[in-house]
Amino acid sequence: MSPSGPAPGVDRAAFAVALAVRLRQHGVPVGLTAVDDLVNALAASPPDSLPRLYWAARISLVRRRSEIDTFDTVFAAVFGDAALALDPPTRRRSRAAVTGGDDDVSVFPPAFADRRPGDALPWATLPAVVADAERSDSPPAVPDRLPSDLQGRAEVPFEELDAREMELLGGWLRSAVTDWPTRRSRRLAADPRGRRVAVRATVQRSRRTGWEPLHLLRERAVDRPRRVVLLCDVSQSMQAQAPAYLHLMRALALAAGAEVFAFATSLTRLTPILAHRSAAVAVEQATERVSDRFGGTRIATNVRALLASHHGGSVRGAVVIIGSDGWDSDPPEAMAAAMARLRRRAHRVIWMNPRASAPGFEPRVAAMAAALPYCDRLLPADTFRSLRHVIAEISAAR
Repeated sequence: MSPSGPAPGVDRAAFAVALAVRLRQHGVPVGLTAVDDLVNALAASPPDSLPRLYWAARISLVRRRSEIDTFDTVFAAVFGDAALALDPPTRRRSRAAVTGGDDDVSVFPPAFADRRPGDALPWATLPAVVADAERSDSPPAVPDRLPSDLQGRAEVPFEELDAREMELLGGWLRSAVTDWPTRRSRRLAADPRGRRVAVRATVQRSRRTGWEPLHLLRERAVDRPRRVVLLCDVSQSMQAQAPAYLHLMRALALAAGAEVFAFATSLTRLTPILAHRSAAVAVEQATERVSDRFGGTRIATNVRALLASHHGGSVRGAVVIIGSDGWDSDPPEAMAAAMARLRRRAHRVIWMNPRASAPGFEPRVAAMAAALPYCDRLLPADTFRSLRHVIAEISAAR
């Protein structure tokens, strides 16, 4: 590391990730999109001075004004006192001492490393699951359209609901899948307000005017629905949540054409089964199909199995939702490696955890802590209303 920033031989991606991890350890929720922005900024304009590096990192990694103090403190700890002269307002702000030397930034600490009590967890997003936490980017409000006999049942834990209430609430979930995220495809369509000039159509029309293009025809890219892949844990620790998660899987499979899988010790594809028009029959057949339900859990093994199967292509560019409490018999190292592969291939990774709604929840489980840096969002999923907010979060992934 040179005084003016990364040396020419330093890997830009490794530098950006290491700096992001350092910021996460001090409470700044740096996401993967921000890390990608910093890598692109360093590639487009290599920093030849420390001020250029400071502003490239600050613009890319800082999203809120309240995070500037922490960013300046971390930057000063990494590059000495150089940040004090970069931003005049920082001269008037007090700084907390940050322990650790410059060598911390050159190493990417694994999420599953041994941590002492009180150490910061590897949060990749805001800890919005804490009861008193406030989020400015919360998903849009979900309208209530419950039958009169189900008013208030959407807030009831899954284990207190009977089969009829679950089926009715499952239909309520399907009504939430209305506004679906899209992605731009390579197909083009004629549009007078499009930004692109349709060269072929313009030349063809110019035949009428002696090959003089008097009228420019325009076109736009055609958007198509973004894929959604849902993996739900049906192991022993998720026995109370499994029936409700099957209703969520059915809602996404019917209304959005999602690929849905259940897993415990092995992976089972349930997309064709849950397409049955009867919710009770679909759930019953899915329960019979999953032979290893209410057993152990191997999350990392099943994620690798999905990526290696012929369904692994459906994950590319998709919104991937994993529903599990994070209890895993695979080692945390395997979880981190599998989630890293999944994150590189997917557009967004959302983890829904039924334990996350408890006040003061922290992912102390080793597997959950190892997977969290590769998740864009961690959401509670212990009631049908929280499941509906998961659908709203998917709709917001544009």
